Amino acid sequence: MNDQIAIPCVVMRGGTSRGPFFLARDLPADPRARDAVLLSVMGGGHDLGIDGIGGGNAVINKVAIIGPGSVPGADVDYLFAQVRVREGIVDTSPNCGNMLAAVGPFAIEAGLVTAAAERTHVRIHNVNTGKLIDATVATPREQVTYEGEARIDGVPGTAAPIELSFPNAAGARTGRLLPTGRTVDRIDGIDVTCIDAAMPVMLVRAADLGCSGREAPSDFTDSRFRARLENLRIEAGRLMGFPNPAAMVIPKPVLIAPASEATLNVRYFMPHDCHSALAVTGAVAIATACVTPGTVAADMVGSLAPPVPITLAHPSGQLVVRLEPGPVARVQRTARRIFEGHVFARRAHLPQSVLAA
Repeated sequence: MNDQIAIPCVVMRGGTSRGPFFLARDLPADPRARDAVLLSVMGGGHDLGIDGIGGGNAVINKVAIIGPGSVPGADVDYLFAQVRVREGIVDTSPNCGNMLAAVGPFAIEAGLVTAAAERTHVRIHNVNTGKLIDATVATPREQVTYEGEARIDGVPGTAAPIELSFPNAAGARTGRLLPTGRTVDRIDGIDVTCIDAAMPVMLVRAADLGCSGREAPSDFTDSRFRARLENLRIEAGRLMGFPNPAAMVIPKPVLIAPASEATLNVRYFMPHDCHSALAVTGAVAIATACVTPGTVAADMVGSLAPPVPITLAHPSGQLVVRLEPGPVARVQRTARRIFEGHVFARRAHLPQSVLAA
């Protein structure tokens, strides 16, 4: 008997993230067995995922699982998993909007969606949140193309544009735009805004934690700062209704600061390491806070209302969220297919339920 199990896999970059894409039919249906497979292929139990295809940064320890749409109006289902290789944990509580950018191209090339001439619209059911998201993919001659003139900060070169549209993003995990019922909560003497739009986040003024909001990700090494931010995040999570936020990657903490050439400077944590760019779902939440009166973001940027572009400056450049009445949030991303083949799970790491299948 072979001591490894081969699983069909495609590695894709979506936005500023990267990870393996699987068809749901190629993974165990049981969540515990599925997570054991993901930990094995990603290299769980080591900071660098050295025994798998994961890495030492959260933006490359992401997994997308794609299948036929299971709700009315959806073309495909998309389940996102954040693999925490160091701790050996698979967390499906959040969504990832950067990986989401690659779902449409993957679904078309996997035969789950038929390509149209010039552009193909793919309606994606995000299983994590129950929300529907629309992706528009360039398909000249009814084939996915990855080459184009679109540029996104945090990724070198240019590529074909992919537009993501988030209708009615409020309450993605909690069912409420303001899960605590307040625009501002005070935790340990610090004002924070807890908001849930595409992603539950906790917004805090960078200055209130002794920061400028313009730091590089590598600047956030002080253990006292990290502990304080985590304590704020955990208490915010409890206020938002999450039973054990310490064991989850949500809510995501975000530092915000005034900006001269953007709407805001932001530093987004995942939740313990600062993102080298910015999560798309987090950007939708931050932008929504900017047009929600009374939040710490709205107080910082002044009176804004849709339709309006919100430009968020992050360590790698800027990301623009276009808010429109509806409400609808639109973001442009790019993607690329990098590798296809089989990835191997170690048989010794898998439960009997997988081995018997």
